[in-house]
Amino acid sequence: GKFPSLITHTDDMGDKVADIRGTIKFQLKKVLCLNVAVGNVGLTEDEVTANIVLAVNFLVSLLKKHWQNVKSLNIKSTMGKPKRIY
Repeated sequence: GKFPSLITHTDDMGDKVADIRGTIKFQLKKVLCLNVAVGNVGLTEDEVTANIVLAVNFLVSLLKKHWQNVKSLNIKSTMGKPKRIY
């Protein structure tokens, strides 16, 4: 879920809603597996690719040992089989 966000009287509500909808939250607890939504059916192949690259690079930048902490990366559609990309 999304946390409540402050809107001042000078902020445009439509821009704020679009910004919140476009954000993702990485949340690791005790499991070592992470799932993130990076696209939808309305996006082009290039947009989905850009979202995947951006999400992976941001996640890796959060890790202490960067790519040394990543064992594998898989991409999967809702009903499709997973494909290993790293």
